Amino acid sequence: MRSSNPVFSRRGFSRDNGYAGFNTAAQAGYAQGNPYAQNPYAQNPYARQDVQYGAPPQAPATTDRMTMDDVVMRSALTLGTVAVGAVLAWVLLPVSATSYGLAFGAAIIAMVLGLVQSFKRTPSPALILGYAAFEGVFLGVISEMYNSRWSGAPFQAVLGTLAVAGATLLVYKAGWIRVTARYARIGTAIAIAFVLVMAVNLLLVAFGVAENGGLRSMGPLGAIVGIIAIVLGAFFLTLDFKQIEDGIAYGAPRNESWLAAFGLTVTLVWIYVEMLRLVAIFSNND
Repeated sequence: MRSSNPVFSRRGFSRDNGYAGFNTAAQAGYAQGNPYAQNPYAQNPYARQDVQYGAPPQAPATTDRMTMDDVVMRSALTLGTVAVGAVLAWVLLPVSATSYGLAFGAAIIAMVLGLVQSFKRTPSPALILGYAAFEGVFLGVISEMYNSRWSGAPFQAVLGTLAVAGATLLVYKAGWIRVTARYARIGTAIAIAFVLVMAVNLLLVAFGVAENGGLRSMGPLGAIVGIIAIVLGAFFLTLDFKQIEDGIAYGAPRNESWLAAFGLTVTLVWIYVEMLRLVAIFSNND
């Protein structure tokens, strides 16, 4: 099974990448010349929907294999690039129609770079860091916009994002959430339905059918939608954590840590934007 995170959706752990695959039976003759052919993780832990997820033994010690340190360092670099881009945009681009246009352009570029990376078979640090930089510009402008109207909203959103990420990691590591095939299918179905509903809502707002943002209003309905979006972000974080855990256990190549960092960045940006809206809604109701 491949991760439902869009960053991982075309990748998974495939045999042609040289390490154990999801939903992939051992291939005849594959063992020849491959020291990982007998990897104890060749059987997909998702194959049984209700399998227990204990701490797996480590893959054979090798060089050039992904480690948690690699993931942490790449994630820090990618998220740091987002933060630097956001700070520069905040300082250099005062709130104006021009800055909004630049933010929209940066968001489009970031989306294109992200899609290109998602469809590539190998991680590209240049694409990932480029995505992070342009995403940072977008976040910097909209954060400044929110801060100009709701003072302190970006800071509260950052704290909220860290709280959601920390709580999700704690729950995941404690084993309170089992990332099974059934869990992933149900969560992905809900996420797809949510995105489709939001797309329809956007069209209705654009054509004047839905007023005041429709489901994305600044009232109680908008708050409910925002909470659902944040919960979905936490769901994607659990898939990211499982993908990283399995990548290390299966002996994924070290450069896959860039992809892990990319996936975490995409998810955390999602949560931050939704948290920013939620803070604004609750500030309106004070």
